[in-house]
Amino acid sequence: MADVLAEGYNVFDTKKSPTGTVKYLGVPGDVIALIQSGKLAEHILLVRGGTTTFLAPALSMGAIGVITMSGAPESHLGILSREFQTPCVMTAHLTGSESRYVVGSTDESHFEEIARELDGKQVRLDCTDDEVGRVVAI
Repeated sequence: MADVLAEGYNVFDTKKSPTGTVKYLGVPGDVIALIQSGKLAEHILLVRGGTTTFLAPALSMGAIGVITMSGAPESHLGILSREFQTPCVMTAHLTGSESRYVVGSTDESHFEEIARELDGKQVRLDCTDDEVGRVVAI
């Protein structure tokens, strides 16, 4: 059985199971640099939240998958991921950690831990379940 690194909300059912290296994009400049590198299709994009509007250019240019650390499928990125048919796991939490996102009371260390653990990992997104999206190590 594959090692599930993180789970969250599945934004929409899809048979697509993109694989790639997780790339944490913390600021708009990170998105621009990744697009300019020509390596967008090699990465599963990790961002802080569902309102991360600066990710929109990457989605329109062919991003293969998205993971957010907060947000809901009804948020900006949830809507865009459905529009572009880009698999997306939202409000992901590490399966090996007790830390969970809680609106208005989540410590910064929660986000830092997820970014530290996932950034640079080779993963596959599994969005075949109606509700749960999974980030699986490959």
